[in-house]
Amino acid sequence: MEVLESEEWRARAEAHRLRIEVWAEPHLARRARGEAHPIEDFLFTYYGHRPARLRKWHPGAGVVLRGARDFGRDYLDTPEGATLDTAALMDRRGSSIEWITRLLAATAARPGYFGCFGLHEWAMVYRTAEVRHGSWPLRLGGEEIAEVVEQRGVRCGHFDAFRFFTPEARPLNALQPTRERQPELEQPGCLHANMDLYKWAYKLSPLVSGELVADCFTLARDIRAVDMRASPYDLSSLGHRAIRVETPEGRAEYAAEQRGFAERAMPLRQRLLDVGEQLLAGTRLP
Repeated sequence: MEVLESEEWRARAEAHRLRIEVWAEPHLARRARGEAHPIEDFLFTYYGHRPARLRKWHPGAGVVLRGARDFGRDYLDTPEGATLDTAALMDRRGSSIEWITRLLAATAARPGYFGCFGLHEWAMVYRTAEVRHGSWPLRLGGEEIAEVVEQRGVRCGHFDAFRFFTPEARPLNALQPTRERQPELEQPGCLHANMDLYKWAYKLSPLVSGELVADCFTLARDIRAVDMRASPYDLSSLGHRAIRVETPEGRAEYAAEQRGFAERAMPLRQRLLDVGEQLLAGTRLP
């Protein structure tokens, strides 16, 4: 067990809180005004992890917080200080942790694919008047969007993107992902798979550190911006220049961004995978 002295863990907890406030406070202010931002609010609304929970810092499994008492429902008080009740958490969430770990391992072992060019967002508005972000204009007309989708084709293997495709777009996808096939199809070049590292991090919390959750949030926030810049939406009023994937130059720009995110995601995925594997190995010890 690693022991963190009071000064260290208190400083880390405060640094984490301040880091999260930069993102959480504007989101809560917009929500109070009844406003929505298609990029900045997405991680709070789509993933459903409340700002209050994101603010809460955890040291991760196998750490004692010197002098801490009553640190939270998942913690035990010991003579040295508070520590996570890892055994109880594994009893309650072991099957979920095993599924997440299997998905992370399968994704990490697969080569990245960088030829989708973000057309999943186009497939979500293909031949429909009911778009997800109706408060924001589209920068192309419906027929122009349809022409891009039909000429370029769609190759999306991420189920949680595919499930938002319009019914007319789903047959055009080269893959037909399902939740059951997720470990088989997810690959490390996918923007949504890398954005989802934030989801896996908070689902593994408090068994992973607050810093790791925040690192994954930072990556997901940057990915979301590119995801929407490459979409058919016009977000120029928010200061976001479009990545015009309907052009060769735009596709090259998108693929370069995609490769950069894949590189940034690799160590984060490995850190999450290491925690999952260590926890599962611990449950098999005599």
